[in-house]
Amino acid sequence: MIERIENPEAKRAIARKVLEALHDWFEVDESREKYIAESAGQIFVAAREGGEYAGFLCLKETGRETVELAVMGVLREYHRGGIGKSLFEAAKAIAQQEGYLFMQVKTVRMGIYEDYDITNRFYRACGFKEFEVIPELWGEENPCQIYVMYLGE
Repeated sequence: MIERIENPEAKRAIARKVLEALHDWFEVDESREKYIAESAGQIFVAAREGGEYAGFLCLKETGRETVELAVMGVLREYHRGGIGKSLFEAAKAIAQQEGYLFMQVKTVRMGIYEDYDITNRFYRACGFKEFEVIPELWGEENPCQIYVMYLGE
């Protein structure tokens, strides 16, 4: 079940539970803590399975008409079960209802790390289109791939 979470403390608690369990993707403590802290003020949707939160997604406004898929995580045991797609579809619907016209997401460019290749394929399957690669944003060993999506009709 996907639900929108409004309570800032609940947002931080869900984000902490999921991100700490996904250490391979969120291993840098400072970055992980920043995602958790910032989640409190963002559009936040969560997936509940068997009474427990199994994943979440946050949208961050980056412009008057643009949001960024700022952070997303699904517990490993629920990967490839449709939760990520459901979270994305719910977040996309909210962004459209709130009048945003574009959504962007950043990840490591395809071909660098196998785990991030899976992430890239997920975003492309959701409908994102390649926009730009900025190698210097996260360092040459982690070139930043930006994907975008038009949310209008």
